Amino acid sequence: MGNIVAIVGRPNVGKSTFFNRMVQARQAIVEETSGVTRDRHYGKSDWNGIGFSIIDTGGYVMGSEDIFEGEIRKQVALAIEEADVIVFIVDVNEGLHVLDTEIATILRQSEKPIFLAVNKVDNPNRITDAHEFYALGLGEVYPVSAINGSGTGDLLDEVVKLLPPMEPYGETDLPKFSVVGRPNVGKSSIINAFLGVDRNIVTDIAGTTRDSIHTRFNAFGMDFMLVDTAGLRKKAKVFENIEFYSVLRAIRSIEDSDVVILMLDAQTGIESQDLSILHLVEKNRKGLVVVVNKWDLVEKTANTHITFEKNIRERMEPFTDVPIVFTSVINKQRIFKVLELAHEVYENRKRNIATSVLNEVLLPIIEAYPPPAASRGKYIKIKYITQLKTNSPQFVFFCNLPKDVKDNYRRFLENKIREQFNFTGAPVQLYFRQK
Repeated sequence: MGNIVAIVGRPNVGKSTFFNRMVQARQAIVEETSGVTRDRHYGKSDWNGIGFSIIDTGGYVMGSEDIFEGEIRKQVALAIEEADVIVFIVDVNEGLHVLDTEIATILRQSEKPIFLAVNKVDNPNRITDAHEFYALGLGEVYPVSAINGSGTGDLLDEVVKLLPPMEPYGETDLPKFSVVGRPNVGKSSIINAFLGVDRNIVTDIAGTTRDSIHTRFNAFGMDFMLVDTAGLRKKAKVFENIEFYSVLRAIRSIEDSDVVILMLDAQTGIESQDLSILHLVEKNRKGLVVVVNKWDLVEKTANTHITFEKNIRERMEPFTDVPIVFTSVINKQRIFKVLELAHEVYENRKRNIATSVLNEVLLPIIEAYPPPAASRGKYIKIKYITQLKTNSPQFVFFCNLPKDVKDNYRRFLENKIREQFNFTGAPVQLYFRQK
């Protein structure tokens, strides 16, 4: 289950600079694929071998720079509700601000571990100035400089001590599916439709993790776990209108599943929030099935679904090799199909191609369509291909000039792999290495 560290604080104290410093080292590794939009407010980080997601809550506050206190309170309440650890950032240049005191008051009432980071301490004289923040009553003060990184290591050493070790879920051999999407798109209805098959075959297994319930299904001859995070905290009604809240929910489910069932509303089509969930699925290298729900409410002519599907795939580029299914949960239409596809994608994501087969199939294709010449008339020669032993499909191409392989040729190779070996619904990563 993902650990979540949230950054809170008023505007302009350097939250996003701190966030960028936290994710940059990791981002560089995770983001080897081209065309993944960098999601500014959510990233993955890793310190001393402990991985965690980091959320910059500031990115989700609507309104101008002089944000009303109400919005900041909401942001802090969210962090308290959702995160495992909270980093509260203040600005040494501006000294103690009335809003800092307000935030500290709310934080002190929570049970969560809070770290107070005094930012912009970029010379020794400032360290003394940082001491005035002890007045906030949050314990130890950590002087840091997000710009040059000083002090951030000491802070992170302490943060990761408090993160629970990633618990492996007991039933790892069963596929884990989760249903995500915007509010009111029919997530709970489809889960109930799965459940409604026969109530007594559903066994609730108390989640070992704090915030997701795993329900085991043994239906239609399938055996799998459904990861559900949505039904957990009814008290959080205040946040239901906040995009941030549903994104956080989605992050939790995505990290904890093998295949994500992303539900869209047929009446509104694919929206930007759906795309940000889609990028999270891809970034986390999970399988994906897209479900267009409420299809019964759409006026149809002969080609409606073809046009609709084409439009969705265009918006999803470059990750378009994904099953799309049109459902009406209310009329129990194609519910079973959703589970069938999720199972297929689960198998595709696990598929491992023998090195000999890869080379036998792909090298002749590469020979027929070689990569464009690199600069200075040098030719790129791909000598050998192998699949890594990872839990999602990743391939290494050994060649003489790995840095010169262009994006469009990478995509060509990915498409060929998909054509030849069926990885529908699974993100595929390609790496180029010097032989």
